Amino acid sequence: MSSTSRLRVAICGAGIGGLTFALALSRYPDIDIDIYESARQLTEVGAGIGIFPRPWKIIKMLGLEADLLKVTETQVADGPVSSFRYRKSDQREGMEFFTLVTQGSLVLFHRADYQQTLLNHLPRRCRTHCSKRLRSYTQRQSGPIELFFEDGTTAFCDVLVGADGLKSSVRASLLSEKARWAQAEGRWKEASEILTHVDPVWCGTNAYRALIPVEKLRAIAPNHRVLSTPGVQYLGKHGYIIAYRISGGKLVNFVAFVSRHHLENTKFNGPWMSTVDPSAFASFFAHWEPDVQALIACTEKPMQWAIHTVRPMQSFISGRVALLGDAAHSMTPHQGSGAGQAIEDAYILATVLGHSNTNRSNVHRALRIYDSIRCPAAYKVMEKCRINGRYFTFELDGFDLDHLPPKQQWDYLQQLGQTWVRNWEWAWTTSVDGTVQEALRQLESRI
Repeated sequence: MSSTSRLRVAICGAGIGGLTFALALSRYPDIDIDIYESARQLTEVGAGIGIFPRPWKIIKMLGLEADLLKVTETQVADGPVSSFRYRKSDQREGMEFFTLVTQGSLVLFHRADYQQTLLNHLPRRCRTHCSKRLRSYTQRQSGPIELFFEDGTTAFCDVLVGADGLKSSVRASLLSEKARWAQAEGRWKEASEILTHVDPVWCGTNAYRALIPVEKLRAIAPNHRVLSTPGVQYLGKHGYIIAYRISGGKLVNFVAFVSRHHLENTKFNGPWMSTVDPSAFASFFAHWEPDVQALIACTEKPMQWAIHTVRPMQSFISGRVALLGDAAHSMTPHQGSGAGQAIEDAYILATVLGHSNTNRSNVHRALRIYDSIRCPAAYKVMEKCRINGRYFTFELDGFDLDHLPPKQQWDYLQQLGQTWVRNWEWAWTTSVDGTVQEALRQLESRI
């Protein structure tokens, strides 16, 4: 530890949330930062992500904007921007019925491009350690936190941040610690309830992801809508497809969702992620419009992803340990907000830890402020994402859209589009500024 450091911060996980947090925290030169990643090398799993104007402002404040704009097809603009087009596609002849208009652009990336840009900006003093999977930790009322890794090594820190994703080891240890404390005080029911949040639960939806070379799609369908629009969502009963260009327009990010919402919060039997043949989902979309058939025909070795979430917890912290991103609030992808919420977590947590008022003796207070601000906000977004997933798959409380006459169906689809916009517009009509100011106000107050 440097003799001039205020805090030693350990970050478990080098994904979007962990690296954004490390970069935001590196603005404070008197904080030591160690990043522990379980993988042998830093690689990002997944394909496309979208960043709305609210988290994009954080990206600008961190100095990432110029380099990120080099790896996106999106032309970033202020004011009203036409984003995704929506089609009712579970029929032979699809019907476009809605265009999403946002205030400011939805910026689309390949995850690997985003991660590499973060790594390029990290200063050397942010030490990164690969092949370091956390087994558990021990913290006492005073003194450092001791970290125990699967390879038998140990490390010490003043603050531990779990950014280690859906299957977070930090979350498992944090909740086990809280359950032990509750048991020690005879609160057995509370201890049992706490432990129900350790394991993720299936949301009832599987996603099938693939990256399609643009030229391959062009060869099959020269006039395909995805080739000339920012992005398209093809909606239908119990499923939908989203497609948009990434990597400088060279690839199409393709995701097909098949939903069985009645199985929400159950256990998924089988591997959560696996490579499958397109036939695993193609039959579900067999009666959908030609645009959909062309996309599916271009997929090779798609990844099946059983989408899991984390049951909402009462808190993201325990003592001097905090969670962020998917480790804290893994959510469904139906508002494209998982990455943005991790970025907000990272920036607010770095702001309160990096503040000059924060030191080893009062770091608990900084973490409580982070928790009081981010926990309710993230879970509110989590629920909005869940609801959008119902809208996009026409889960309308038993209401059968196909039984309506054409005029009524059209009117209902228009209303539906406006409904999910009202559910979603926080992502481009609100700013992170008020959240940052509230965190600083609490931190600087005398109370």
